Amino acid sequence: MSTETQAPPNFWGDMPEDEYYASQGVRNTKSYFDTPNGKIFTQSWIPLDLPIKATVFMTHGYGSDTGWLFQKICISFATWGYAVYAADVLGHGRSDGIRAYLGDMEKIAATSLSFFRSVRQSEEYRHLPAFLFGESMGGAATMLMYFQSEPNTWTGLIFSAPLFMIPEEMRPSKVRLFLYGLMFGMADTWASMPDNKIVGKAIKDPEKLKIIAANPRRYRGNPRVGTMRELVRVTEYIQNNFSKVTIPFLTVHGTADGAASYEGSKLLYENASSVDKTLKLYDGMYHSLIQGEPDENSERVLGDMREWIDARVEKYGSL
Repeated sequence: MSTETQAPPNFWGDMPEDEYYASQGVRNTKSYFDTPNGKIFTQSWIPLDLPIKATVFMTHGYGSDTGWLFQKICISFATWGYAVYAADVLGHGRSDGIRAYLGDMEKIAATSLSFFRSVRQSEEYRHLPAFLFGESMGGAATMLMYFQSEPNTWTGLIFSAPLFMIPEEMRPSKVRLFLYGLMFGMADTWASMPDNKIVGKAIKDPEKLKIIAANPRRYRGNPRVGTMRELVRVTEYIQNNFSKVTIPFLTVHGTADGAASYEGSKLLYENASSVDKTLKLYDGMYHSLIQGEPDENSERVLGDMREWIDARVEKYGSL
């Protein structure tokens, strides 16, 4: 007789989803959205008893998805009065695509953006302020979405430990990428790059690490060749185009982040053309500021995000 215990269906345990979301004061919906690049899985978190102040469109990090602990961010914003929408990026979670393959970040960003635009331009929300939010690799995807958008589409941007600069110890070997490149793309989807213990560099709280590791949809393989090649290209491209950022933004980063250098957030702050720009650095915090830090640290970060977005809605909401 097996003595193995089955993992709970959600990070909060066995409570039915509708019951859990209601206990948090939000309503959750799930659906699929068809795009020319494949079908993507989407979710929303809407406050139950609060007027909606604005919409927030969120993008998760590498190997993750919109469920499990990432949705703690989504639920938090919804409890503040925001309608939150998110999509599993191509190759992640319940969306189409080769698992954790990011060979064309422009396409990946455009795919999620097509869903976000459809909601942002809907009759229900077109009159409200709208923000893009990106965590880690999702920060890079969010920046590409902003570059791909028409002017005046977004009220502001929020970045949590965005991957704008790869730490030196995490950068893939140029020699290895060159040798794989000689294979004319045949090796692009191979999961054969060193993983460099990414999760250990991201999560400080050991109990939360266990919860994150239990996510049944989390990618556990080695990074793919094309993923690392593309992340090197995209981070350099974004750094070279920081001056194109003109709208309000908040970027938050831990100084002990081993997965995405906080120097990337500093460069954005220094080089963006935005008049209204905010950089917050948290001494000693790791990469996963909300999902992986002790509760007091996570609450501090969420508090700063709430203060920032509430102030921008009040300032720009009637424009």
